[in-house]
Amino acid sequence: MIHAVLIFNTSGVPRLTKFYSPIHQSAQTLVEKIFALVSGRPAGLCNFLDAPELEAFLKPKDGDGEKLRVVYRSYATLYFVFVVDSAESELGILDLIQVFVESLDSAFENVCELDLVFHFDEAHHILAEIIQGGLVLETNVNEIDRAVHEAAKARKESFASANPLSLGGGGTVGLRSAGLQTPLGWLAGRLTGVGAR
Repeated sequence: MIHAVLIFNTSGVPRLTKFYSPIHQSAQTLVEKIFALVSGRPAGLCNFLDAPELEAFLKPKDGDGEKLRVVYRSYATLYFVFVVDSAESELGILDLIQVFVESLDSAFENVCELDLVFHFDEAHHILAEIIQGGLVLETNVNEIDRAVHEAAKARKESFASANPLSLGGGGTVGLRSAGLQTPLGWLAGRLTGVGAR
């Protein structure tokens, strides 16, 4: 099971955090511990490590004896970190990180830290298309992109139909605004004399 997905920069500032297991202590302390584990490792070492010190944060009190592992990759100034138990393959999780990064790249056209800051909702949506409840749902980048684009289109149509004064919808997207005109269209019509009596 995947217990947590974290993205933070090289200074340790979290840019995306998603926990699939209850946290028994402070989330900030957990992120700091994971950052200390990952940032201190030389580049030549493998990208996964045992993390028994995280069990106090993520394991149930009765504990089933499974060890937690941290699987991570560093891309430019960002660390993509997955905390998993022994049921997950480390190489499979590294591949899943690659799928996540490719999906972010296609959504943001060469993703950077600012994309995650200003479009955190879309980053969480992409992650939700890949992982639900700590289990992997989808690994096909094309399917993830299609689902994200369909959701964005539906969100825009919903906004336009619920807001008859929105400029983006043209006033004819939904049933609620079928006969209404946007303020900009009304003003342009008045200034050009169209519709004047």
